[in-house]
Amino acid sequence: MLGVMSQGAAVSLQVFFLTLLLSLPLALLVAFGRMSKNIVVRGAVSFYVLVMRGTPLILQLIFIYFAPKYFALALGLTLSYNRFTAVIIAYALNYAAYFAEIYRGGIESISRGQYEAAKMLGFTSGQTYGRIVLPQVVKRILPAMGNEVITLVKDTALAQVIGVAELFHAAQNAAAREFSTMPIFIAGVFYFIMNWAVSFAFARFEKKLSYYS
Repeated sequence: MLGVMSQGAAVSLQVFFLTLLLSLPLALLVAFGRMSKNIVVRGAVSFYVLVMRGTPLILQLIFIYFAPKYFALALGLTLSYNRFTAVIIAYALNYAAYFAEIYRGGIESISRGQYEAAKMLGFTSGQTYGRIVLPQVVKRILPAMGNEVITLVKDTALAQVIGVAELFHAAQNAAAREFSTMPIFIAGVFYFIMNWAVSFAFARFEKKLSYYS
């Protein structure tokens, strides 16, 4: 039982880390799109954010996995689409929308006076962002980012909807085979440990940036 659940936990961790790897940089692009002066770009990006935040992740998973296949079938084509790939795409697109709004809030919270002061001191735009703006933004958005990352750990359980054998899926199968709720309890312990690790990491990171308070 523990062997199967460990494999499920490994899949959950893959979903977790790959989602962060893809969604964090994508979110930065989305955030800049939301702040763009171009009304077309801003409107398109705002609509994407609205759809991602306004519909359930479980619905997005089902749509991203099945919709391309049905569309290809309608065109008389055959599309081979991996379930795990669909999960990563859905999670990355969903979480990029949430992270983007956190980024945007952090960037817009920096007063214009700091940009002007940096310019007067001879800082380039890159130096201003890298040395002055970015460290403050990171410090301000850490609590909100921590909450979203913790939610991501728990949301990995939704991958089972399209048949990806992650931790909770493995626990359910083990519970059905053994007529016991113990596998579900063990899965809860796994999720707790992962979220404890995330909380600990964010707390340490926040402490390191405390001098920006």
